Amino acid sequence: MVKVLSAVVLPVLMTLGALSVAWSAEPAADEDEGGPTELGTFVFQFENDTFTGTDQHYTNGIRLSWTSPDEPRNAVVGAARKALRTVARDEDKQDRRNLTRYGAAFGQDMYTPEDKDRTDLIVEDRPYAGWLYGAFSMHTITERGKGRKDLESVELQLGVVGPWALAEESQDLIHEIRLLDKFKGWRNQLENEPGLLLLYERKWRLFERIDLGWVQFDAIPHAGVSLGNVLTHANVGGAARLGWDLPDDFGPPSLIQGVMPMDTLREKAISFYLFGSMEGRLVAHNIFLDGNTFRDSHSVDKNHWVGDVALGASVHIGRLQISYSNAVRSREFEGQPHDSRFGSITIACQI
Repeated sequence: MVKVLSAVVLPVLMTLGALSVAWSAEPAADEDEGGPTELGTFVFQFENDTFTGTDQHYTNGIRLSWTSPDEPRNAVVGAARKALRTVARDEDKQDRRNLTRYGAAFGQDMYTPEDKDRTDLIVEDRPYAGWLYGAFSMHTITERGKGRKDLESVELQLGVVGPWALAEESQDLIHEIRLLDKFKGWRNQLENEPGLLLLYERKWRLFERIDLGWVQFDAIPHAGVSLGNVLTHANVGGAARLGWDLPDDFGPPSLIQGVMPMDTLREKAISFYLFGSMEGRLVAHNIFLDGNTFRDSHSVDKNHWVGDVALGASVHIGRLQISYSNAVRSREFEGQPHDSRFGSITIACQI
């Protein structure tokens, strides 16, 4: 019991600690000037294959996150911003406006094989696995003029894989509430293992929004890498949007397993758009397919090339954003009978 509680409490404390550091670093200028003090942007993301009528493979993801208000000013943020430029090999010395935010998050992902009734080890299907984590992130926007700007994001996730991730307990609870049959093979899940995942991603706005009568169009490419015993990969992709009064941000919310999106919500504007996104990944390591790093465990032969395609819609009403998408993920391991499908809902509120 102590070990299980530690698995839950430590990521929570880490996230709360990051929040407290971020809070203490905020200047009190707004209060001194008599204006309101912003708390930042709070985001709830939920992904589940129930939206597409399945219950297998990547079956559930949930994440609660926060990003700081605009332009926090402190030495830590300044040093981190310089580090981002170094990582991106950005040697441009021109005077540009930069905006940096930082954030914290807490989340859980779960994975299951296709057959929920078998209690034995299903060697030909992916392992049962859960990932419980806390995260700290840094996001920097650089304005480059003429509608061009880019967003660099770095996120560090620390957590645990295995029974301590409480994926079995979470899934059982939801299935009980919804009167669904439980998966019976969780005793075969990956063993407990601490996890570390460092993600870097860069998005580009290469041109201003294009007016097409009463609607507008834009496109935002991105590229990134991740490193850690949980996941090591490189990715490239992009999103295209078509809608009314498109926000001047970096596109629709990313899927949970990408870097957390950073959107500038607007005070009074109302907008609606449809979007499509694509991403390809070259996967060097995936613990949820390769198995435990430091001990023998169930594993399957992964596919090194994996792709996602998503279609969705998003509505912005002032400081509130609600987005939904359906995603298709290509086969992740040899012998996987079909692609994975899941839905994703994101609710963001700027306070």
